[in-house]
Amino acid sequence: MPETRSADPSQSRPAIWTVSVTRLARLFSEVSPEFDAQASIQSINLGFEEALEAIHLKLQHERCDAVIAAGSNGAYLKSRLPVPVVLVRPTGFELMAALARAKRMARRVAVVTYQHEYEAFNAFASSFGLEIEQRSFVTSEDARDAVSELAAAGVGAIVGTGMVADYADAAGLRGVLLYSAASARAAFETALDISSAGRTLGRRLAGRPAEVHGRARPPGRQPLLVGESAAIKAVRAQINQYAATHACVLITGETGTGKELVARGLHLASARAQRPLVAVNCGALAESLFEAELFGYEEGAFTGARRGGRVGLIESAHGGTLFLDEIGDLPLAMQSRLLRVLEGREVLRVGANRPVEVDVRVVAATHRDLAAMVEAGEFRADLYFRLNVLRVSLPPLRDRLGDVAPLAAHLLSQLAAGAAPRLGGGALKLLQAYRWPGNVRELRNVLERGFHLSSAVGAPLDADCLRNCAPELVAAGASLSAVVATPGGAGGAQSGPPSLEELRALLQQTRGHRGRAAAALGVSRSTLWRWMQQAGVS
Repeated sequence: MPETRSADPSQSRPAIWTVSVTRLARLFSEVSPEFDAQASIQSINLGFEEALEAIHLKLQHERCDAVIAAGSNGAYLKSRLPVPVVLVRPTGFELMAALARAKRMARRVAVVTYQHEYEAFNAFASSFGLEIEQRSFVTSEDARDAVSELAAAGVGAIVGTGMVADYADAAGLRGVLLYSAASARAAFETALDISSAGRTLGRRLAGRPAEVHGRARPPGRQPLLVGESAAIKAVRAQINQYAATHACVLITGETGTGKELVARGLHLASARAQRPLVAVNCGALAESLFEAELFGYEEGAFTGARRGGRVGLIESAHGGTLFLDEIGDLPLAMQSRLLRVLEGREVLRVGANRPVEVDVRVVAATHRDLAAMVEAGEFRADLYFRLNVLRVSLPPLRDRLGDVAPLAAHLLSQLAAGAAPRLGGGALKLLQAYRWPGNVRELRNVLERGFHLSSAVGAPLDADCLRNCAPELVAAGASLSAVVATPGGAGGAQSGPPSLEELRALLQQTRGHRGRAAAALGVSRSTLWRWMQQAGVS
């Protein structure tokens, strides 16, 4: 029976649900009372599929304005829920504080983070001569393997997400939670802002035609492509133009240029804005899990299949947008199976006899040259032409250095709780002189590093501060660009694997850090790993 609501639901408090297990659940329970007067808060102490199922059931008769989660659990829910999901994001200070606690527990410590390693942490550890291992994970199996590997290497304490900390305890190590009350409070405040914006918009739209509701998007949720260069203005114009259609869109650009922001902008500006945007990282899909993840499966379809089966990612995007990120990293064997779905607009779950029709708008993104891959036989021509109906090409940051100033101001305002620090002229010139192989993502990492360092020592965020915390701005930048320019051409994204000598030179430049090496080449970490394996680089 649907929930009975008041005549003016806008007068009730925002409804925020926290989703967590183990240690993070305890942290949420400690922080949430501070926000009881501002929101109605419920906790769901489940993870992944169980949490998703529970939330979908609750949404049938309860209102939810925002969900708060973290780590791999949060990323899993973010691509599958029709409501905003706010992720708890630890700051550099929290990482350092957690490592300090771990160091008091054991002589050798490590940090294990979800999906990406912290480049700022690597630079910090290197600058101060700290020997701290770092690993990243995508699946729970990855996390368990990372903990086992670190335990075998003699590590005694591990900093990480709640799941990682629990695995560490189970392995006889000391697990330290990466998050703190500060990052949890920040997530609650963001959830309140999103809830308030969405509910304000709902009041403004009351009584308007239904099609207006479909195209509307809450202020504050719209991804922002910052800059006033002609190139970025052209991209914003394309987003508005293409959002009015249902045709496939292919987004191209180097790593870190904002391809996901364009995909979200296309979705939120379209008539599908009130339906899900489901993001699929094609480069991270294991072939053995491809069909089950994308198409779903029926109960009893294979050993270990959950009771009741499971809805796949494509089916979850019904009525909305399916974002296929890193489409160039999808193996050939999986490309043909994906093509059949896109052409037939129907999904056959594993173990099912009858297909299910799906209505999705497909947006794909890649940092690779798909046309060249088609010529080389590495990408299906029919899939390429199916995806490449409308095209958005994102410019690298080095081609719009005039946007560095507004980008820096915007990124610093996101990092600062209050008034954002201003960059001195010398600092801005230093940023504008760098070629930014990692583009806007690298700019954000450098600014976050400088912001925390300047805050810690009470100094301004000036050129000296940037040189201290990001020596690559004056040392490695030129040589990295030279390494990239040879195989990739004109400093663009890598079109083919570099030679053994080029790989070794680049890894030496980045001190073995694969994340920075991949960013310098304009490819994903999985692509870099495959090239290293092919070249015999350990």
